[in-house]
Amino acid sequence: MRMNSNRVEHFSGHASDSDGVEAAATFERVINHATTVPMPPPPPPLEVHKVRLPPHATTLQKLRHRLSEIFFPDDPLHRFKNQSVLKKLILGLQFLFPIFHWGPSYNLTLLKSDVISGLTIASLAIPQGISYAKLANLPPIVGLYSSFVPPLIYSVLGSSRHLAVGPVSIASLVMGTMLNEAVSYAEEPILYLQLAFTATFIAGLFQASLGLLRLGFVIDFLSKATLMGFMAGAAIIVSLQQLKGLLGIVHFTSKMQLVPVLSSVLRRKDESMKPKFFWISAAAPLASVILSTLLVTLLKSKLHKIPTIGHLPKGLNPPSSNMLYFHGSYLVVAIKTGIVTGILSLTEGIAVGRTFAAMKNYQVDGNKDMMAIGLMNMAGSCSSCFVTSGSFSRSAVNYNAGAQSVVSNIIMAAAVLVTLLFLMPLFYYTPNVILAAIIITAVIGLIDYEGAFRLWKVDKLDFVACLSSFLGVLFISVPLGLAIADIKMDWGGRRVDSDQQGKHNEMSVTAIDTSGIETIRELRKTIEKRSLQLVLANPVGNVMEKLHKSDILECFGLNGLYLTVGEAVADISSSWKAQP
Repeated sequence: MRMNSNRVEHFSGHASDSDGVEAAATFERVINHATTVPMPPPPPPLEVHKVRLPPHATTLQKLRHRLSEIFFPDDPLHRFKNQSVLKKLILGLQFLFPIFHWGPSYNLTLLKSDVISGLTIASLAIPQGISYAKLANLPPIVGLYSSFVPPLIYSVLGSSRHLAVGPVSIASLVMGTMLNEAVSYAEEPILYLQLAFTATFIAGLFQASLGLLRLGFVIDFLSKATLMGFMAGAAIIVSLQQLKGLLGIVHFTSKMQLVPVLSSVLRRKDESMKPKFFWISAAAPLASVILSTLLVTLLKSKLHKIPTIGHLPKGLNPPSSNMLYFHGSYLVVAIKTGIVTGILSLTEGIAVGRTFAAMKNYQVDGNKDMMAIGLMNMAGSCSSCFVTSGSFSRSAVNYNAGAQSVVSNIIMAAAVLVTLLFLMPLFYYTPNVILAAIIITAVIGLIDYEGAFRLWKVDKLDFVACLSSFLGVLFISVPLGLAIADIKMDWGGRRVDSDQQGKHNEMSVTAIDTSGIETIRELRKTIEKRSLQLVLANPVGNVMEKLHKSDILECFGLNGLYLTVGEAVADISSSWKAQP
């Protein structure tokens, strides 16, 4: 029964009899009126959920479950369950060789796009291959060999549709630097080639092992800040080294530090010549090569002082498995060079593949691509190739030219094959100045000014790490600069827990750096593509400050930040239940 107290609060014991009779009547009316108010319906009974403990598991079962979550989060064998033997065979071929997965649906329309893009990247791959081989202190022909065999192998094994495979600038620079510290190609060319091919084999073995053991996440722990500094420093060193070709200096230092290179330029001013062909743009490398070669050929009597590539042998890749060097005092040099160049080339290849896969909204299997890159380098080392990977510049050209599949790599390899068989004499008069300009144009884009500014804005310690790596490359050595970019954890204090039904996952982050911020950005995009939602709950102060400075909070919006995990789960659960 409900009563309004305001209706009875004025009754008093001092009222007159008549007032009392009237008050009693009024009270009776109030009571009668109150008794006519309907009672509200009783609340529904509370739902009682009994919380049960998870099923008992032995220590061995827990260890097996944890290892499967780490190494096999995608459960690659799930598709094979309850399948016939024939179906398992087909699925196995598709798993090991992605070409069997997309090949049956390939059509003429896709082929037309791939032919155009393949010929386009071939026009870039041929001059770059020659240039990067010289950067590694190898014969120019080795660069063309490396643009033929590895792309064919990746086309069969790789999962990226846009990755254009071939020699890359940074790995070429590091290989040339590390090997040249032990052996000079000018003095011992055979030993130098043996070490280069052996280092390539070791790089491939290391890369394939990471993919086979599903250790691809190790690459994600490379500090992005120090790698940025390393690449910027390496780009400057590479560019300065090209002054030899641009200025026509004969006696040039083989060292890779800033001071020796500049000193060599100043001391050899008398050997310098004004580069008459520097005006030719290297933005279109093949056009520059063709035009400059024609000019030097026509005017060779007047321009005989301009150094050129010279003779390049025709024919397919000669076998080099007999040149692999697995004994002797220089084996340690080959192993160190292989591991370092393997890490660098793998990091670049996986990053480039993921970048263009995200733009086209498809998935790249990182572990499978590691195996593909590793196997193509192992095979390449036996066919006169040096370290190769996915080049960002060629992959960008491939993407913009409309590539639809890895068939563009096959078309590029076919164009290189024609060049190897029939066109090699045409490069005899190609001036070295053009190759130097091509290298400078390619590597100068590695200097990320905006990225360095973001580091300073968001995380001063990461900026110091970037600067240390940059200065280490410039003034000490390339390997030391890479050592500063050593493996470290991107996120500090991580802990991941999930409820037993897998309804939600909770990650506790107590510290974060710029690499971790980029990982959150990529993780959010990946999760959204799977119709899931990533939100932040009560980030600690220093984490919140860095997230705010990096502007990443804008992509989360108003519904992406909560005070507690409970609020986040309750709000998201209610919004999902409200959906039809």
